[in-house]
Amino acid sequence: MTNKRSSGKIAFLQLRDGDYYFQGIVLKNEVEPEVFEIAKGLTQETSIMLTGVVQEDTRSKLGYELLVKDIEVLGESHDYPITPKEHGTEFLMDHRHLWLRSSKQHAILKIRNEIIRATYEFFNKEGFMKVDPPILTGSAPEGTTELFHTEYFDQEAYLSQSGQLYMEAAAMAFGKVFSFGPTFRAEKSKTRRHLIEFWMMEPEMAFMHQDESLEVQEQYVAYLIQSVLDNCDYYLDVLERDKEVLKKYTQLPYDRISYDDAIELLHKNDFTDITWGDDFGSPHETFIAEQSDRPVFILNY
Repeated sequence: MTNKRSSGKIAFLQLRDGDYYFQGIVLKNEVEPEVFEIAKGLTQETSIMLTGVVQEDTRSKLGYELLVKDIEVLGESHDYPITPKEHGTEFLMDHRHLWLRSSKQHAILKIRNEIIRATYEFFNKEGFMKVDPPILTGSAPEGTTELFHTEYFDQEAYLSQSGQLYMEAAAMAFGKVFSFGPTFRAEKSKTRRHLIEFWMMEPEMAFMHQDESLEVQEQYVAYLIQSVLDNCDYYLDVLERDKEVLKKYTQLPYDRISYDDAIELLHKNDFTDITWGDDFGSPHETFIAEQSDRPVFILNY
């Protein structure tokens, strides 16, 4: 039970079963007196087993609520640290194992799980083989980021930045391969463009031209978004995401613009902070994307 409120002859229980959040209602006149007393005394995050009747509730995101008839307390919670009031990010990260129970964190991880499931499904359908590169490496596959250093017995070793080099070798043996695993970047940054640890999906294809690769990339992104729309409707509502925006990503093909044309477009619109050869920053990418009603690929030729 995530929370509760009661007034006189009714108690409203906010419930979570691992998949959804929904409401349980305890009516004093319809349960044994001790059941109603238990309901009034429940504390936040107490584990309970309920018996009741599922009934339609159009006000609920789930569409249903539970009319409770009996309550069994399995494990009582005391001094639960994350209350309904506002908490800072640092506090919540210190209690990450409990923060996962909140509705938005719960929805994020449900959607992440669907993206992982759909990734495997897509690449298996497209004839790719999963290959797992090592997490510990002897050198940097990319020269643009700092490495996490460690020791592998009597040798220098680093947490991997990327599985790309291993995937390139595997593609020469199997044709089409992909990896999906943890990567690490020792960068002290707090922007949305930099992460210290994340899971990266890296495909490699032998005998593949750029245009063919772009088609696979478009199809992959569209497949992921469609899978989330089809299977995570409830969780998108919890996160208050605009589904109409997401639907744009399911329409193929995407728009494409060359790097040269993108630079020219920016210069025509008074972006004086970038010259030919520079990497695009977030404002540049956002502006270019906003010029189309569909997703845009910026090509490097």
